[in-house]
Amino acid sequence: MTGPLAGIRVADFSRVLAGPYATMILAELGADVVKVEHPEHGDDTRAWGPPYAGGEAAYYLAVNRGKRSVALDVKHPSGREIAQRLCADADVVIENFRPGVAERLGVGHESVRQANPGVVYCSIIGFPGGDRPGFDATIQAESGYMHITGETPSKVGVAITDVLAGLNAAVAILGALHRRATRGQGERVEVSLIGSALSGLVNVAQSALVSGEEALAYGNAHPTVVPYQTFEAADGRFVVAVGNDRLFRALCAAIGREDLGTDARFRTNAGRVRERDALIAELAAVFPTRPVDEWIALLGTAGVPAGKIRGVLDAIRTADGATLQVRHPTAGPLELVRTGFTLESVPADRDIVAPPLLGQHTHELLAELGVTDDRIALLQREGVIHQAVHQARPH
Repeated sequence: MTGPLAGIRVADFSRVLAGPYATMILAELGADVVKVEHPEHGDDTRAWGPPYAGGEAAYYLAVNRGKRSVALDVKHPSGREIAQRLCADADVVIENFRPGVAERLGVGHESVRQANPGVVYCSIIGFPGGDRPGFDATIQAESGYMHITGETPSKVGVAITDVLAGLNAAVAILGALHRRATRGQGERVEVSLIGSALSGLVNVAQSALVSGEEALAYGNAHPTVVPYQTFEAADGRFVVAVGNDRLFRALCAAIGREDLGTDARFRTNAGRVRERDALIAELAAVFPTRPVDEWIALLGTAGVPAGKIRGVLDAIRTADGATLQVRHPTAGPLELVRTGFTLESVPADRDIVAPPLLGQHTHELLAELGVTDDRIALLQREGVIHQAVHQARPH
């Protein structure tokens, strides 16, 4: 492994999205992530299809590359003992069980810390202070995201609260690893979906606090920046994002309406917010005179941010270097979306480990933990572990 986390082992008991997204980021940074899964069904997202590639659900494939999978029944006494051995050997342990479950399984924070005082232990939960389950749709409802999205309450089209929680978990774990490296101390990290969602509301939340008024839904517009929304062109819709007064004047010049840039009502952003309806009506009369691509080119030349509304596949294909390719054991060549960052120390063309099959590395990992071949065979006969058996596709 290469990268700043090379040599760091992560025992990953998480599943679905927030935890696996966090550990995929750690794997991208060079960590050895050991994904612990139930030997029969594995991570829930393995069944979240179609679509599938090589028998694996696209959802699962999205957030599990760079990891090794050990299929282990942690409820079985022998499985529990192996899980505890893995935690004792790990630098980071991450879980998103319901509150109390990790403790019952023998991999809770206190028991892990006793065996491994320097461990960074991360728990991802839905809501603090209770055992209420958290799923993205309910968190989006409870956090205000649905209230401000769309023109009637709508959820964001991706599980955004899980993604935010995964990013928060990765950042907190990195901070804790730095503390461990510099002070020799472990750390307890707790990340909640509701807390991640609320902190992700940023300016919308702060505006509500400052004004004392409930936030409103602005659809494809912006509550405090105008014009910053979609417009109808001759052949479709596109977005204009004018973030300051200079850009507004550049927009007016580009569309041949310099008069709007000098109009006292619209000179400042505050004035444009107050006179939103009047200004948008003027702009909406101009944009249908040209097709989207012409407007994008014209506004781009003027330095005005504008964007074509694309489908997901179109967006991926249009962006430069948005994907990477791995060789999957059953799917063959598999295209995956890159993370949103690069590091100089991590070569972009390095070999990426494909998302593992269920239990693909069970025997390998158990051998590393000192489990003998005879015991591995016994555990497999008893159903405590599972080792993936597959026929690799030819190159």
